[in-house]
Amino acid sequence: MAELNGKNIAIIATDGFEDAELTSPKDAVEQAGATTKVISTETGEIEGKKGAKVAVDAKTADATADEFDALILPGGTVNADAIRTDADAVALVKAFKDAGKPIGVICHGGWILTEADLIRDVKLTSVANVKTDLINAGANWVDEEVVVDSGFISSRTPDDIPAFNAKLIEEFAK
Repeated sequence: MAELNGKNIAIIATDGFEDAELTSPKDAVEQAGATTKVISTETGEIEGKKGAKVAVDAKTADATADEFDALILPGGTVNADAIRTDADAVALVKAFKDAGKPIGVICHGGWILTEADLIRDVKLTSVANVKTDLINAGANWVDEEVVVDSGFISSRTPDDIPAFNAKLIEEFAK
């Protein structure tokens, strides 16, 4: 398995995240040696839709892509819909892409990529009910477990998390 020792990984989320889509990738990259920081719109703690509570390390307004090696965008309808309306979060995602840093995105997490206008001609997957939004933003949507293209590692649902985590670690180690 690839090693992520010394890598700093950002996770952008807010309340209503899909619990396993934040906690499982976070645990996986940490077990591979990375350090993670959860970035949200407010300080304190965020809560997943099934009750998982995660401490916030920094606000989107205060974080910069320079501090990190990669980014994870978990899903959860409420989380993804709220975070894409935060101008600081959108700017941060753009900064990761502009810096050529890999971005892992699962389920509804892709909504912020449509706001940031980053997915024209990019092959992506997501949960099925985000398909039209991604296509309308220019993505080449496919129904596959995990897709890697143009610096994005995308996946569909919690069922795909084992494959998503493995591919995150592989791509983040590069």
